[in-house]
Amino acid sequence: MSTPPAGTTKKRLLSRNDYLAPLPIPTGQKPSDVLNVIWRKNDVFLDVGSYSIGSAVMVMWPMVMLFLGLAYFFEDPDALVLGACIMVIPIFLLIQGLFREVPLPVRFNRQRREVCVPRDDGEYWIVPWETVTAAATQQSSVSQAGRATMGLLIIGFENPDPQAREDNKHFSLGFNCGGGTTAMALWECMRSYMEVGPEAAPEAAALNSGANLRYYIDYLNDKAKERGWFLTVLWEGVFGVFIFNAPLATYLQRKKLYPPPDLLYPEIIEWSKPLPPEQWAKRSPELEAAIAEREAEMAERELA
Repeated sequence: MSTPPAGTTKKRLLSRNDYLAPLPIPTGQKPSDVLNVIWRKNDVFLDVGSYSIGSAVMVMWPMVMLFLGLAYFFEDPDALVLGACIMVIPIFLLIQGLFREVPLPVRFNRQRREVCVPRDDGEYWIVPWETVTAAATQQSSVSQAGRATMGLLIIGFENPDPQAREDNKHFSLGFNCGGGTTAMALWECMRSYMEVGPEAAPEAAALNSGANLRYYIDYLNDKAKERGWFLTVLWEGVFGVFIFNAPLATYLQRKKLYPPPDLLYPEIIEWSKPLPPEQWAKRSPELEAAIAEREAEMAERELA
């Protein structure tokens, strides 16, 4: 499946696509794990997952509060009936997701420069890192309420088996992070880990402490140091609790992902072990040239 070269941007009236890989050249954005997709990180590999039960809670909770608010302020019980009819299916799917097994993560091995992609029925692919595709896509819609923009980071993998069935040749991960620079920052978590080193990627701290109140208190303290207690209480306390119910979203996300699932295939356990530095895979000459060209372009922009 051919894609435009990395660094290409295609704009239309209500959409924008930024192609980030292959080849995985710098985006110019600082790595930021905005969705807590990093589940495990060490010197050999990075595990990235797409399970987002917490995001589902934060999307549905404002609707729940809206219908409760309408019923209370207008003293109209029909608003509760309407809300129940609209929200019953999303809530059912949310509850179903809580009892479903968490999907296995995709593992990026920086020493081998390969990616392990788990598939169904215990199958997995070992994909060369430099063949991975990535794109930040953004779509807008205009209505009477104004302009609404949604976006994704899409990371694609090709089955290395040339004899694979047509329905088993491609696999992709989609992350609802808003597209644009946010998607680039999320992609940089993986790209920087593979091309720069483990220190360049954020830690998997979001899952290390499990689901407990201590984490949320520490989180509030950190935010208060950045922007003061007034804004922290206003945003994290009022909006975070009543509008998005961030504590419940965080609790459910951590409860399901503590500890995160692991790749326990015997071959992948061996594949995930560290190698002597002299056996580490190297960048291709094409990627070396592409990165050098991209870094030169970024340096010129900073000087301009």
